[in-house]
Amino acid sequence: MRSGEEIEEALAAVGTVERAAGSKRYLKSSLQHLGASVPQIRQEAKAAAREIDSQRGLRRLAAELWGEPVFERRACAAFLLDYRVDLLGPADIPAIRRYVASSGTWALVDPLSVDVLGHLLLAHPEATGRLDPWTRDRDFWVRRAALLSQIRPLKAGAAFDRFAGWADPMLEEREFFIRKAIGWVLREAGKSRAPEVYEWLLPRAPRASGVTIREAVKYLSPEARAAILRARAS
Repeated sequence: MRSGEEIEEALAAVGTVERAAGSKRYLKSSLQHLGASVPQIRQEAKAAAREIDSQRGLRRLAAELWGEPVFERRACAAFLLDYRVDLLGPADIPAIRRYVASSGTWALVDPLSVDVLGHLLLAHPEATGRLDPWTRDRDFWVRRAALLSQIRPLKAGAAFDRFAGWADPMLEEREFFIRKAIGWVLREAGKSRAPEVYEWLLPRAPRASGVTIREAVKYLSPEARAAILRARAS
């Protein structure tokens, strides 16, 4: 199994100075950037995933990759965890939280939450309650991760109530990434569960931000969309 250092060397070899500068600027990142593209990072993560043969090996390599403040290493760790999420369980949730809390950018938080946590909770739905404290965390990235972790479970038929209970106290937050996250989850849920989204959002529309509303109503019927927009305007 390759080391984190060897994976970094492979990513540095395919990176470009221009892409590194552009990525760092776009993400407003404090991390070092090697200039590798997302497909290139995923390719390295897939190769590493094929070499993993144990939960211990997965945890060790993910921690090693994350241990250096290099964007591509950390992105590779997130993708690796998702590719081998079959080796993860509820006991890994605290480690994922540490990764989220040290991410500092949606480009790392989102794959950790939508993909890694989402797939983990599909396999272990009983562990969802472990994220309840996340929704009250002082770090908005941790709160965002909890919200986004529900996209895949909701698509698979998980109860709407837990997400609703998490999102309701956050509706009036001013943080853009929370507002966007609530809208994103509602938008995705609206593809197959439009009545639940409509019934929950309609009485709360005056409290919700424009960002949340614009995302949330995308897959609702024209009538439902109009009713929610009227409620917010009033």
